[in-house]
Amino acid sequence: MMFIQILNLFPELLNLYGDKGNAITLFKRLSWRNINATITNFHLGEKIEVLKKADIILLGGASDFEEKILFKHLLGIKSILQELIEDGVPVLAICGGYQLLGNAYITIDGQEVKGLGILDFYTFGEKGRLIGNLIIKNNLGLEPKTVVGFENHGGRTYHNYNTFGTVITGFGNNGKDKKEGLIYKNLIGTYMHGPILPKNPHIADYLIFSALKRKFGITKEEFKKLDDTIELRAHHKIVALYGRKFF
Repeated sequence: MMFIQILNLFPELLNLYGDKGNAITLFKRLSWRNINATITNFHLGEKIEVLKKADIILLGGASDFEEKILFKHLLGIKSILQELIEDGVPVLAICGGYQLLGNAYITIDGQEVKGLGILDFYTFGEKGRLIGNLIIKNNLGLEPKTVVGFENHGGRTYHNYNTFGTVITGFGNNGKDKKEGLIYKNLIGTYMHGPILPKNPHIADYLIFSALKRKFGITKEEFKKLDDTIELRAHHKIVALYGRKFF
């Protein structure tokens, strides 16, 4: 019997804009495939052994204030988190969770707020916030090609990794280069809140399939497809409302 453990890191701090909905989406899509799953909330002070059992890891969004509180706790699990990422465990890191994986956040007045340094990139505070609906063309080769979400961030991220996608409408990493997010092995970093997965079932399935392939060696042919009529109706409605002029 296949079993997948979804680990939701520090939900008491990383749940900006309902990002916990991503865990619920993964759980439901696994159960619809008759795959046993559990959502484990990893709280402040939790024993590190819990982290080692994760098959999918979620890092939600947070404010700058919450990021500072959380950093020392994340530092305590850095080594095992890095091992899991390198081993191909699927990770979805959103906004503040995404930023924390980098080297540092440089504030607008030049102060350096350290990140975990698991990935080699920097985020810089600049004037004004990047807010609104965000639509990208994904770089994962998935259908539909679009990914939709909502962004609200003051930091601008710059890196040399593969990106999650190309901005169609919105700002993405920094509002300048039309790049959004980051892809490293089976990790997706993104500024998309919303939460992202209910409106983008193809991204949810990318994470699920990656977990099943890593743990059980399943093939694409063995991966059961679901009827996503309702989910994609919501997805395409957003594209029609906010991205129509770009197509």
